[in-house]
Amino acid sequence: MSVYSERVSDVVTATVEVAADSATAGSFTPEVARALTAVVGKVAERAIGDAELNGFVTGWQEAMATFGDDTPADAQVYQVPAWDVRGPAGRSGSPRPRVR
Repeated sequence: MSVYSERVSDVVTATVEVAADSATAGSFTPEVARALTAVVGKVAERAIGDAELNGFVTGWQEAMATFGDDTPADAQVYQVPAWDVRGPAGRSGSPRPRVR
């Protein structure tokens, strides 16, 4: 199991526990269900994004390694910022890549 799958699995397990505790306490409502579903969705979305980015970076590194010392002189490198939970300017969402 990948680290990304484990992350989502841990969050799903925790949300099921919270839902069960809430139901036992008699406070499980449609709003609680929506909130827990949103948490799982956000974590899954970020895990998928991280997995895709990691796969792209690894694939790109492998592709560039095949060039060896024959890397084209006009090749451009773009830095992709690490995932920031706050997103650009402290807002929620995915970050904007910076071009150097």
